[in-house]
Amino acid sequence: MQKHLFPIIVLLGLTASALYLLVAKPVVAAQTEQSSAVFDSDGKVELPTGFRAWVFVGAPLTPNGLNNGKANFPEYHHVYIEKKNVDAYLKTGEFPEGTVIIKELTRVLDPTFPDGSTKEPSGRGYFNGAYNGIDMTVKDSKRFAKTNNWGFFTFGHHPMPYDKTAAEKPVSECAGCHIANVAATDMTWIQFYPLLRDKPGY
Repeated sequence: MQKHLFPIIVLLGLTASALYLLVAKPVVAAQTEQSSAVFDSDGKVELPTGFRAWVFVGAPLTPNGLNNGKANFPEYHHVYIEKKNVDAYLKTGEFPEGTVIIKELTRVLDPTFPDGSTKEPSGRGYFNGAYNGIDMTVKDSKRFAKTNNWGFFTFGHHPMPYDKTAAEKPVSECAGCHIANVAATDMTWIQFYPLLRDKPGY
């Protein structure tokens, strides 16, 4: 009797395992495609968390000292993107739906020369100072069809703490510049980020 029961028990176990994998697989796929952007009922987006652990792709700088004291963004732009979306871009040249790009600003550290630079043991140059704001872009072709599939938000250009939610910025403030200058590279300043521009891999 036991000899006959053993194969039946094994078969039931294998069947249960197969059914579990079939059921679990779509859930994993759904989680992979889920966006980090969380919107409320008013269409405002919540301040993301954990983004400093994402892939750091670059830090452009346009200091006041090199722009007649009137740079639009005089801080470093620390840009972060989730690894799954960087991987997708490296393969296809486009970001997938739901991609979130974070730009956190830091002031230039203690400008002492007319050009805004300062001198440190490593030499004269520009160095990161205090955090001073955070911006966010989200790719959602349904929600932002009028601005080439991307929405633009800011949680304040000021020291921490940042605002907890943000409404979409007017086209004239953000999207218009991206449409005019980087529409051909998925609305992103790819030329400033070597990992995305040159695609060397990690």
